[in-house]
Amino acid sequence: MWFDSTVAIVVRSAVVYIVILIGFRLAGKRHISQLSLVDFALILLVSNAVQNAMVGNDTSLIGGIIAAATLILLNVILTKVLFRSERAARFIAGEPRLLVRNGRYVESNMEHEAIRPEELEEQIREHGFEDITKVRTAILEMDGSISVIPYDTEGKHVEHHMPFVRRRHRARRGYQP
Repeated sequence: MWFDSTVAIVVRSAVVYIVILIGFRLAGKRHISQLSLVDFALILLVSNAVQNAMVGNDTSLIGGIIAAATLILLNVILTKVLFRSERAARFIAGEPRLLVRNGRYVESNMEHEAIRPEELEEQIREHGFEDITKVRTAILEMDGSISVIPYDTEGKHVEHHMPFVRRRHRARRGYQP
């Protein structure tokens, strides 16, 4: 009987972990970067909501330890899989997304990531730039952070090509990356 409840906790915890990963992946990178009040509330409520789904009726110390150990083990395994498989890493973590190119918004990418211009401008100011016209490139990274690359110091206009953008476009046209 003890073994059955332990296996049930392991299976429930693994299922909840996978569902939460898929849910946050579908929600977008924006939700894993700097947390807004709404995002923070979501994290707290989701963690509370899935607690009983993982341990069921077992509220013992051992039940909690088994659930936590399962989550940690799954995290270690998933990290190793993502390290070894670029395809799996792209599926789980996604790819960087270009938000600003040569001082202009890439509106389709901003819309896809649900980032408003005001939010991006805030990030640009946090990087020390007055406005978007001073930014050659801004990229939403896989971890949800935004990298900002200014124009060179001489103020030259630089055509900037990102390897991940070219690879994606080649794949759409049927070329090998």
